[in-house]
Amino acid sequence: MPVQNQIVKVQKRNRALVKFDEGRIQQAILRAAESIGGFRADFLPDINGRIFQAAGSDLKVAEFLADVVVVLLNSEPRHLISNFPPAIETVQDEVLHALRSYGFQNTADAYACYRWGRHWLREGTLTREKFVGNGFPKAAMEKTLAWNKQHGCDTVAGLNEVVLRGKLKPLVEESLAVYEASLDEAAKKMMARLNAGDKIRMMWVSGPSSSGKTTTTVKFTERLQKEGLRFLMMNLDDYFFSLVEHPTDWINDRNYEPPEALDIQLLNQHLVGLLNGETIEKPVYDFKAGRRVSTKQVKLASNEILLLDCLHGLYPPITEGIDASRQFRLYIEAQNVLFEGDGSTNRRTHFTDVRLLRRMLRDVRHRNHPTLLTILHWHYVRSGELFSIIPLSGLADHVVNGGFPFDLPALKPFFSGPESYLPKPEDFATYGGFLDARIRYERLKGLLDSVKGLTKEQAASYDIIPGDAVVREFIGGSTIKIPHNE
Repeated sequence: MPVQNQIVKVQKRNRALVKFDEGRIQQAILRAAESIGGFRADFLPDINGRIFQAAGSDLKVAEFLADVVVVLLNSEPRHLISNFPPAIETVQDEVLHALRSYGFQNTADAYACYRWGRHWLREGTLTREKFVGNGFPKAAMEKTLAWNKQHGCDTVAGLNEVVLRGKLKPLVEESLAVYEASLDEAAKKMMARLNAGDKIRMMWVSGPSSSGKTTTTVKFTERLQKEGLRFLMMNLDDYFFSLVEHPTDWINDRNYEPPEALDIQLLNQHLVGLLNGETIEKPVYDFKAGRRVSTKQVKLASNEILLLDCLHGLYPPITEGIDASRQFRLYIEAQNVLFEGDGSTNRRTHFTDVRLLRRMLRDVRHRNHPTLLTILHWHYVRSGELFSIIPLSGLADHVVNGGFPFDLPALKPFFSGPESYLPKPEDFATYGGFLDARIRYERLKGLLDSVKGLTKEQAASYDIIPGDAVVREFIGGSTIKIPHNE
């Protein structure tokens, strides 16, 4: 669509002013879409269907979205003054605004992950070899897909057939064996570094929300304890800023997801102090009071390794001044590759949807937090992990896949039937303009409707899913101590 543009210049990161070029915006949007297979990955007939109908091609869709960005930039009067043009970061913010406003959620995520990965490259945190692009690791995903094809569970239809034929138990056993072997490999890497002379004093288990960090942390440390290592675990939730420093948004929600929700300066100071043999006054945070209420003295013994289970363990400011040779970083993300239906659409189900279902179940069963609010909050989760978690995953010493082909059948019984935890469509009436939540809800509902699940009795029993499986953190019945479930 023809739009009037009065912006002449754009400010680069070095503050130099250069000519404003809408074509570069269009190219960046198109590249993001192409990295996930094209805009069809975001086709939603009731939301952006008319854009596809009018555009007719990915190039034309990108042209339309670039025009929207130009309109957004021109709506700020300050940008029309030649000496006060929009900065590059402002342009990128508006690209994400435009993409999400028209339902191009997957393209926006790919754009955001690539954007922040480039940021960490410029900062010198990442090298080209550790850059993860749009966040979808091609080699790892192809390996997972090949395994799933071999076991007949690469599509929802194939997975349903496994469940209907009563063959889920061997699939559970074999997929868990792959996960356990990955942890064995991680432990060997840790011991190899120690034996080679690295003085590791700090170990991180990091990854996006509901990837299975708690179970993985326990299993990983058990392996290392058998090798004679000792650990001191520290809860970083105590470093949250007080509730009054987390203002609510328009739906009375607070954003605890980004790393800046933590007192990074104090945390870094304490980590450096512990590694230097000092005794720290660690804060004690009371979540009911919404503030720190006391402190506790903590000291790391000379034969101990500091163990930290944290979303943001790869975030550079947290470990500033601590050499990488003193750290071992394990990264976990749920990345089971599963295609919709019989696979004919060539559209994958979403890793994030499985994690969202896990978190919804954990929140409602163990935190008395309605699943509706979990869905409404999820855009904060994604924003945080696309900035400081997923783009930095290349820094990890080892990556574990915490996603399993049996996750959806195990989760399904809790989101179906008369006692379903899934919100009802009318629950979203008050949030009619909240497109992100609407897209996620409708996609979740469609996915769950397409999956053949276990019964609640089967999910509760250990006959199919053992008590130490990652999914037990969320469906219950874990034989591993899960602090956030107590």
